Amino acid sequence: MKRKRTYAVLGALVLSAATVLSGCGGGDIEDTDSDAAAGGEDCGTLNMAINPWVGYEANAYVVGRVAETQLGCTVEYKRLDEQVSWKGFGSGEVDVVIENWGHPELGSKYLASAGGDGTATDAGLTGNNGVIGWYLPPWMVEKYPDITDWKNLNKYSDLFKTSESGDKGTLYDGDPGFVTNDAAIIENLDLNYEVVYAGSETALIEGFRSAEENKTPYLGYFYAPQWFLAEVPLVKIDLPPWKEGDPVEGPDVATDYPPYPLNKVVSTDWWESGSPAVDLVKNFEWTNDDQNLVAKYIAEDKMDPEDAADKWIADNQEAVDAWLGN
Repeated sequence: MKRKRTYAVLGALVLSAATVLSGCGGGDIEDTDSDAAAGGEDCGTLNMAINPWVGYEANAYVVGRVAETQLGCTVEYKRLDEQVSWKGFGSGEVDVVIENWGHPELGSKYLASAGGDGTATDAGLTGNNGVIGWYLPPWMVEKYPDITDWKNLNKYSDLFKTSESGDKGTLYDGDPGFVTNDAAIIENLDLNYEVVYAGSETALIEGFRSAEENKTPYLGYFYAPQWFLAEVPLVKIDLPPWKEGDPVEGPDVATDYPPYPLNKVVSTDWWESGSPAVDLVKNFEWTNDDQNLVAKYIAEDKMDPEDAADKWIADNQEAVDAWLGN
């Protein structure tokens, strides 16, 4: 991803988080973009976490640019792992996580409503519906029509062997900070596969793209909303469906991932601050198609995230007005 601004290293949170978390593009508090808008003192500073996938970046910069250009906020974008972002609520380092994928373990630690310390507040849904699962490039499904049934995966495990997985098939995961139950699913379904971390969303995309172009086997964790699915229509494996009451994390998971109605999580102190950006974040809601379009501008068209956000905002001011209560 092209970056046009310099980044300042954050202090105390880096020291506590960097030693325990790793992963391409978001394992710790790495950097900060700052853009001060005229009149920013009226709104104050909005500290926006940027988690390491482009769909999140699309959400964050659209909300951030509205806050800057139409509310006069000073917005600081902080590139963080999901788990580290939540730690920043209590310290004041982070005000907003604009796209949260579940994380009940973090909710129970930080949300008062879930028994946590109350430093975080649920700010409502984004309108995006998240889907996580295991995916294949289309050519494999055309050649092996029964491969999408999880019960047949062991029959094909030899196709997916790599140097990293030895005599087992490789299942590629992305950033180690992403929500994943894959090791438990493999063990509990007795599948002859090994999780190998590709390292990032970008690495997963390049792996799927190359597999489709070169007709090579590839099995990987992936998700929607995601702009790349419009370029290569990946096919989802049919794992045992998740049902209400089934575990959503931990060593006992033996089903597909549950649906994820994506939500916003914010610092409680910021939520109660009276900033005009609070209502913007509370009212922010759009569709998977909206997010995918802005993500495509960033990832495929190589637009700067701010320019991509500005383009969408200019084309959708009516939606923006609704977020602002106009």
